Amino acid sequence: MIGFKHPLPSLFADGKQNGTYNNEEMVLPCILTTDDARLGEFLHRLHNAVHDDRRLVFIDGKVLGCSKNWIRDHVHEMKAFKHWEHDLLSFLQFILDTQTEEGYYFELIKQMDDGHWQFVDPPCYKLYPADNLSLVRLELEADVEYLVVEGAMQYYRATGDLAWLKSVLPKLEKGIDYCTSSPKRWDAELGLVKRPFTIDTWDFTSDAAPTDRRIHADEKMCVMHGDNSGVYRAMLDLAWIRARLGDADRAEQWRRRAEQLRAAMFRHLWNGRFFMHQLPLGHKGWDDKERERLSLSNTYDVNRGVTDLAQSRSVIKEYMRRRQTTDSFAEWFSIDPPYERFSAFPAGQYVNGAISPFTAGELAKAAFRNGYEAYGWDILSRFMQMLERDKDIYFLYSPHDLSPQGGGPSAWGAAALLSAVDEGLAGVEDADCLYRTIRFSPRFPVTGYTELRYITGYEKSGVFVDVRWILTEEGMRYDVFSPANKIDAHILLLAGRRCAKLLVCGREQAFEHKTVGDSVYVDFTAEPRGGFSAELYWE
Repeated sequence: MIGFKHPLPSLFADGKQNGTYNNEEMVLPCILTTDDARLGEFLHRLHNAVHDDRRLVFIDGKVLGCSKNWIRDHVHEMKAFKHWEHDLLSFLQFILDTQTEEGYYFELIKQMDDGHWQFVDPPCYKLYPADNLSLVRLELEADVEYLVVEGAMQYYRATGDLAWLKSVLPKLEKGIDYCTSSPKRWDAELGLVKRPFTIDTWDFTSDAAPTDRRIHADEKMCVMHGDNSGVYRAMLDLAWIRARLGDADRAEQWRRRAEQLRAAMFRHLWNGRFFMHQLPLGHKGWDDKERERLSLSNTYDVNRGVTDLAQSRSVIKEYMRRRQTTDSFAEWFSIDPPYERFSAFPAGQYVNGAISPFTAGELAKAAFRNGYEAYGWDILSRFMQMLERDKDIYFLYSPHDLSPQGGGPSAWGAAALLSAVDEGLAGVEDADCLYRTIRFSPRFPVTGYTELRYITGYEKSGVFVDVRWILTEEGMRYDVFSPANKIDAHILLLAGRRCAKLLVCGREQAFEHKTVGDSVYVDFTAEPRGGFSAELYWE
């Protein structure tokens, strides 16, 4: 029998300190090891960065808890704060409740004297003079509708509130129907979502004034891959919801539409290695580099499931290749190569070439999932060093001197990195809601640790997953305590090893070796009742 050697948490193990004095690393999610507290402190700092973005908005007689007061940032940060936040709904519900008749959503709440509402024309804003607040949709944005679907799915997973999900489903479907039919958003000939010529998912063009976020009659329109991968993922989520509600026909319709969109993406946007930045519609574009311009949404495309294994590995390899050739300190580009100048930003400033932690987090998660586990850990390790140096995380970094750049929420990147640990390194994915079904794909052997404990869950619902792992000369063992009634296990083996025998709760169980790239996994299914142990013995 493979046994655990140390209790965790503990302050000392084998004569050295491996935890903090008051266990400040025990947030959610958290990790405890027998070697040091570095990884635990890493998660703690990421947690704090996201938590610091929380604020209240008082509008129209309501109090909204949000992170930040932009639904885009809020949903991206939800990848992290869904684990500990108790008000997961108020801001999302407000955005749903104010959906327009046409089907689009507003995206941000700002003070009226801030001026964002003057960046657009009616009906893209709504004023609340009694609160001195405005509700705004920056007209050129094309990502809001699919992000609302993502937010709804995150809320459902954390609460299991199927009645609520059913009640908002017509709004979610109306939003996706809007962005796949409105002449402002949809290119019917290509069958793809379009936007003005921006840098990836950002909210400004180079031609317009900084205070202009309109779509003009003579606007240079383009197709950007990230908008389309987001809508693709939303369509699959809508299919999942419809199937959960017993509507097989509508579920199949959404799956079919998703597959048509995916096919159009590869027909028009895939350059053979990754998705090109912008496909100009009826104009020449900005320069002749668009097909080779690597933009941040490529990492999202992979994690949204648009790419198969070979295509995912191709995208990741492109980042690995550019790491060897770039003069930037890291390959986590907002865009590469940058434009000589885009709006007010020269190359290397803001999203015109600065290095982004949200790219790093999404890339790490993609690497973990697609057979580049050591590379995923390398990304996390490099960022861990940056946080230890700076004692903080920043929205963007200058590519040559690592100096912090502002302009957005640091929590966006922090949430992406935390999610890379949660779903990538620890491999705990909620495949249903409340962790009733778990895809369990732990990849701890790449870390160099030999014994650890990982805890994740949803504080709002009082649901937790507690994973304990040890690596020995005989093999390795996982103990998992969770609400799951089904666990689909996909367990990474130590490099160069294969499994001779698997014991699940002390009984021998059949398994399969599966290869992902050069990595070898053991796959099996367990049906635990509260907890289970898996002991894997080496050949």
